[in-house]
Formats: sequence, C-alpha cells, structure tokens
Amino acid sequence: MAGGLLAALLVAAPAGATPDPGDAPPKPKEVSKSAQAEAREAIENGEIPGQDEIVHSANIEHVANIPKDVLPGTNSDLAFQGRYAFAGNYDGFRIFDISNPKSPKTVAQVLCPGSQNDISVSGNLLFLSTDSSRSDSSCTSTTQPATEKSSWEGMKVFDISDKRNPRYVAAVETACGSHTHTLVPERRNVYVYVSSYSPNATYPDCQPPHDGISVIKVPRNAPEKAAVVGFPVLFPGEGPDGGGNPGGPTNPGVSKTTGCHDITVLPSKDLAAGACMGDGILFSIKDPEHPKVIDQVQDNVNFAFWHSATFNQKADKVVFTDELGGGSGATCNAATGPNRGADGIYDVVGKGDKRKLVFRSYFKIPRHQADTENCVAHNGSLIPVEGKDLMVQAWYQGGVSVWDFTDSSKPKEIAYFERGPLGTDRLTFGGSWSAYYYNGYIYSNEITKGFDVLKIKDRRTDPARWVHLRELNVQTQPDYFD
Repeated sequence: MAGGLLAALLVAAPAGATPDPGDAPPKPKEVSKSAQAEAREAIENGEIPGQDEIVHSANIEHVANIPKDVLPGTNSDLAFQGRYAFAGNYDGFRIFDISNPKSPKTVAQVLCPGSQNDISVSGNLLFLSTDSSRSDSSCTSTTQPATEKSSWEGMKVFDISDKRNPRYVAAVETACGSHTHTLVPERRNVYVYVSSYSPNATYPDCQPPHDGISVIKVPRNAPEKAAVVGFPVLFPGEGPDGGGNPGGPTNPGVSKTTGCHDITVLPSKDLAAGACMGDGILFSIKDPEHPKVIDQVQDNVNFAFWHSATFNQKADKVVFTDELGGGSGATCNAATGPNRGADGIYDVVGKGDKRKLVFRSYFKIPRHQADTENCVAHNGSLIPVEGKDLMVQAWYQGGVSVWDFTDSSKPKEIAYFERGPLGTDRLTFGGSWSAYYYNGYIYSNEITKGFDVLKIKDRRTDPARWVHLRELNVQTQPDYFD
C-alpha cells in the first residue's frame, strides 16, 4: 500500500510532470465572426474590459496575484486553516502561507493528478477528490478507461501535520468517483459525503441507478482505516432511473438526476442542502451516516444543472447555483438573460421535518460578458455580518461578485472584480473557480491566472473583519457567530 500512496512533493520544476490528458480543460471553441467582431467592438467602446485588463468596483482592492508554478493544470477549489490556504489543481494541490495576505508564500506543491482535486481540510487531514478514471490510486497514476474494472476513482487522504511535507496516507474508492465532497467533522472521526454522478452500464464501478452519495468514515487517529460505511439513496423511486428529475425529453434542457454535484452542510443546525443535477434538496444530518431528505424542489424553466448550495447564517435561506453550460459556456450575455445560469434564492419555511424550500428570486451579475468568455454562477461563500445576508461568488470569466440577499426577493450586487476576456477570437476556459471570504480577505482560485487576493472596504461588509476562523471548508459552513 505504501508504494501506491506515493505523493510527489514538488519545490522546484518537476521532472516529467506534464498535464494529464484525461484531466485537461475544455478545448477552446471557435466562435462566429460576428461574435468576434462584437467582442472587439465592446472592448473598443469600453463596454467590457480589454483582454486580460483588470477592472473592479471602487470598494475592492486587488492586493496580490500568485501565478501558477509547477502545477500546470486547471485551478479548482480552496480550503483554509489558520494561516494557510490550500488550493486544488487538476494536477495536485498547492499550500500557501497567507499570514501576510498581500504577499502569500508557497509552502508546498504536490503533484497528484486526478480532476477535479476538490479539496478540504480538517485538523491534520487533507481530503482530495478524484473524478477521472485512473490506472490506480497513486499520485503517479495515468488515465485509464472507466470501462476497465481495475480503474480507480474516489477519495485521497493526506496527513498535513507538516505543511511543508504532506504525506499521502489513505485512498478510498467510491462508486462513480468523487466529483466533489463535503466534510461532516466530529471529534474522533470525519465523515465525508462524496458527490458523484453519470453512471453507465459499461462502467463496472459506476452502475445505474446512482441516486445517492457515498459516506466515508475516516478515524482521525488512524486515517489509513478510512472506508465507505454507506450509500444512502436520496432519490428513491421505481425503475432504473430512480426518483430524481428525469431530465429531457420530459424536461428539455434540464439535467437528468443521477446523483449529486455538491452538498453543503450546516452542522450547527444538523442540516444539509444538496445541488443534485436536476434537483435541489434539503435534508437532515442528525445521524450523519443516515441523512434524511426533508424537501426536494425542481426548476424546469430556468435551471439546467443544480451545481452548489449556500445557507445563510440563520438557515432560513438557501442559495442554489445553476451551472448552465457546464462552466465552459458563455451564458452571461443578453441572449441568455438574467434568470438562467444564475443563483436561485429559496426561503426555508416551516419547522423540523416539515420545512420547505420556497423560491423567491434569481440573482445574476449585471455586467454582460463577451461570447468568448465562459461565465456562469459558481462557487462562493458567506461574508459574515450579523443581520445581513452577504455573499462573495465566483463567476468564471465574469469575475468575482459580492452581493446582498438580505431581502431574498430583491438581491443586489454591491462590489465586483473581473478581468477582460482571455481572447476575442475563441471561447477559452478560464476565470475564477472559487471566491471565498476568510478572515478579512477574499481569496480567488483563478483557473489560468493563479491565486488572487482581494480586499473589500465597504461599511456593509466591514463588520466581517472581526470574525476570525481557525478553519474554513465552505461546503462545511461554520456558525460564524457562535
């Protein structure tokens, strides 16, 4: 097992480290001549920033950018602990010392290919998702077809007690891999909810129906004993497709539910919200090994793919995101409109197991982007201000947006940061993957440009500066004011 859990720790240019072809970003797409002309004209007229030009509202300052280094893959999610930020990348992960947010320092870079490398931390443990079919569980694995029984996908666990030398200690295979994951931490154990989807009858380890999540139990003192302890079915139903959204042709343009994309838990309230392709769900996690669905909603008019979820602090609202176009489409334009590829704001009404999700409104960034810019609602977090519901959010090439949904029927943007398009002749994948608020600053993992640090100065968000956390995994929402 030790040989299979070899992590390639990098402090300089890696020998032979190349992007894995199975984990490559979407290839640039050609756009029409008219779309190219419109993008150039919009730049000339000042309607959008110039290529790679940085623009922002007056209340945001761009304080640092750390370009990619030895990991060439797509930058993905972020996690935080003390003075460290942990940045996922399709080729591994990078650890930054952010004790001085204006000058982050690289502490370690680990080569361990396997998209998306969704990342979380808890105590001395770091968790990494692998959702691409690999030859084995090692950090030197290569791509291998999912049709082969020996292929591996799932969760990897590292010991980060020494931040400069992360140590790979466990690998757990899960059905259909691990696209994302969510931690439910306890004193002795960490439970991991693994979200994955898209089963196929030709995949030995990813058979339909696949209407649930894998639950992994990781003993803190013996992480090598990590194992799947259950597969709760969240969408029970008759027939091979289960009880989730059937998608098209019944609901044209809507993803068929074959699992969850992402789950956010609120341990202080024993609640979780799941963004599950064609469905949004609210469920209880009083018994973390046996989550119980409380309510299930669909939006077959404006939501194509339920991507992620965020509670407000009182747990009486949930923001769901719609990743229309899968993240690689240009959907922040006039043609798409304000209600698609947006956030859906839902109030949580009622009590206990009778609580319901009630739709209130949509929110989308008010600035149109060029047809050469991938842009859609993506990962964000609360900005902790008592009595207010404020959020910072990534929008790929739409940049970073700060918005207020205190009135869930009338959300509004209050700050933004963005770069101009990566190009005006092709649709190229890039932009902010995750934008999170942590201990006074906004941190953004930019797919191609690297690690950005932003500072917001606004009377509406200033009180958040007094809230300091020891650890933040955004999909495990803290009680900020406890």
